[in-house]
Amino acid sequence: PRAFTIGLLCHFILLPVVAFGVIHYFGVTGAMAVGFMIIAACPTGATSNLLTYHARGDVALAVSFTATAGMLSILTVPLIVGWALPQFMGTAQEVAFPYKSVMGQVFLILGVPVGLGMWVRSRWPNWVARQQSRLSGLATLLFALIVVAAVAKNWALFKEHGLTLAPMVLVINVVMLALGFGLTRLAGAPIRQAATVGIESSVQNGTLAIVLASSILKNDIMALPAAVYSVVMYGVALVFVLLLRKWIAPLSSSELHAAQAALH
Repeated sequence: PRAFTIGLLCHFILLPVVAFGVIHYFGVTGAMAVGFMIIAACPTGATSNLLTYHARGDVALAVSFTATAGMLSILTVPLIVGWALPQFMGTAQEVAFPYKSVMGQVFLILGVPVGLGMWVRSRWPNWVARQQSRLSGLATLLFALIVVAAVAKNWALFKEHGLTLAPMVLVINVVMLALGFGLTRLAGAPIRQAATVGIESSVQNGTLAIVLASSILKNDIMALPAAVYSVVMYGVALVFVLLLRKWIAPLSSSELHAAQAALH
């Protein structure tokens, strides 16, 4: 409960505050500033669960938080983006949150695989135990493909605007990783949970942010921060994961079984 509560604080309150501070510090205005608030308002990305797994974090906590963030964002995204539009552009606009799309993502990307994984492991525990190393390799390959796809999809925009926006995105990522991890440890939670909160506080749903900016608000400039964020966040997260793997001991047999069942 402590780690989960701190995760909510970091994701829904501190992340928008940090993004707002970065906007003011770097002097960003207009549609670009709104774009930063859009990516900060969006729920955490589903790939945070794979990152948590490779960081030897608490996968169950990650899955629970990602699902909860997806549901809560139905309320928080319209509030934050609705505030940002008049604040930075001087015009109010109703933000129609694509709740069906987000709930569909939560169900298909989290609900279905987690449910199937739990069912398969309960029916064939010995087979799952024998396949653990193979399934772990498959998870690594899947994550690598996701990262490559994200970079390829946003490469043109990243190449054009990366030098300008990457420093701001980098600050947001590093600050949120530090806040999520540090506050959770200060609260006395285990290091695995602290690692999870750090990742969940910084890995965002860039695809949703781009859809909100380009398709709903009809402003491609607002989509630029999300495109750059979708590339930079993986680089920062991978460094964080590699550091954590040096600090955190490998999962015990029972923990490993539970984590792999949840992912696969």
